[in-house]
Amino acid sequence: MGIVAGLDSSPDFTRIVVCDADTGAVLKQGYAPHPVEGRPSDVDPQAWLLSLGEAAGGGLLEGVQAIGVSAQQNAVVPLDAQGNTVRPALVGSDKRAQVAAADLVDALGGREAWAQAVGCVPQAAQPVTKLRWLVKNEPDAALRTAVLLQAHDWLVWQLLGRPVRRTTDRGGASGTGYWSAATGGYRTDLVELALGHQAMLPEVIGPSDAAGTTPEGLLISAGTGETMAAAFGLGIGLGDAVVSLGASGSVTAVHPEALVDNTGMITSLADATGMHLPVVTTLNAVRTLRGAAELLGLSDLESLSELAMKSTPGSHGLVLLPYLEGERTPHLPHTAGTLAGLRRESMKAEHLARAAFEGMLCGLADALDVLRGRGVEVRRVFLLGAAAELAAVQSAAPAIFGAQVVVPQPADYAALGAARQAAWALGVSQGALDPRTPPAWQGAAAQILEPGEELAVGQAVRQQFVSVREQTHPGAFRA
Repeated sequence: MGIVAGLDSSPDFTRIVVCDADTGAVLKQGYAPHPVEGRPSDVDPQAWLLSLGEAAGGGLLEGVQAIGVSAQQNAVVPLDAQGNTVRPALVGSDKRAQVAAADLVDALGGREAWAQAVGCVPQAAQPVTKLRWLVKNEPDAALRTAVLLQAHDWLVWQLLGRPVRRTTDRGGASGTGYWSAATGGYRTDLVELALGHQAMLPEVIGPSDAAGTTPEGLLISAGTGETMAAAFGLGIGLGDAVVSLGASGSVTAVHPEALVDNTGMITSLADATGMHLPVVTTLNAVRTLRGAAELLGLSDLESLSELAMKSTPGSHGLVLLPYLEGERTPHLPHTAGTLAGLRRESMKAEHLARAAFEGMLCGLADALDVLRGRGVEVRRVFLLGAAAELAAVQSAAPAIFGAQVVVPQPADYAALGAARQAAWALGVSQGALDPRTPPAWQGAAAQILEPGEELAVGQAVRQQFVSVREQTHPGAFRA
């Protein structure tokens, strides 16, 4: 079909991959950091354009026929009636908005009301919450806000020359807090609840639709959020889940329908293909490991992993409930971590190190079980993040998760997903692809880990963890 490009504008940088549209083979790459110090909560979106221009330098996009855009989620760009930014974009997990999130939950009648309305409960990071914060703290800016875009919407709009028509996709819309993946429609009443008045929202177009074509003839696909683009780049499908190991953790799976969860533990997102991506988040993943390393006087996670491998499954009875920052799954926002099972023979550094890994993985297994309990099939678990390379993670994860574990080689999966979306839109425009079937690109190169004979041992470790959790926080998982 030709050559396509995928652009990922993350919180820190822009990455561009240029791919063969038929196979997905990467032909060229570009990279540039955003010209922004650190990770501020307010960013002039022009910074994203500057790094885009730098990443695309040297003729990187010569011969490219279509481009897809992936960008950081939860960034809201408020525009005035003329299309100018009212203030810098509100980005990231903005702790300033925690009070605003609680206000919104109460204003609609509680967590269950939000889950029923849009499939998620407002968190500090979400655009809907940031709108409420804006009203409370910058009322003049809120009053001047006439149009609401997210990061990938704004970048697509800029690449197309700021046309009258503004677009987004299902994936991006589903993270706003004012679009429902279940109904496929906006809840404009929730925009008004948060912002105090109505604002123009981008048109939600289909996964294989084009947002438009530049005057030079470059086709721009719908674009999507980073989570959806990475899932598309990995090539996950029904039966697959993705466990992301960051400071906090997330479990995402592919499902044919939107899930409404009255407890609010499941965030019901849409994906980049027409399917759904229910997500369950834990607040404590790699931060658990870093805390254990510091406690044991170790300088890095590799040393913690080496120490943990000197212990045995079950950590000699030590169980760490890793709720160091409180927890979202289960909903225990004000709790702390618990170390149980202390005996004289278990009070060794290697057992504590192992308990940190097992506690983190069991917490993520709890999140997987939330999805399984709602009928989501999980046959394979893709494990992402630098910590996925650690021996202590790889040795324990398959048996604790009770599934085959796939550790993909590091790659720019969000940019690859954006490029695959561009190839889909290009193929449909040429009549070469079905609008319901994305191009069949080769899947990610990966290491495959099977639970094998360790499955029973891993499930015993899980049961040990669950017993301590139930004793310490009875009924935490009951709605």
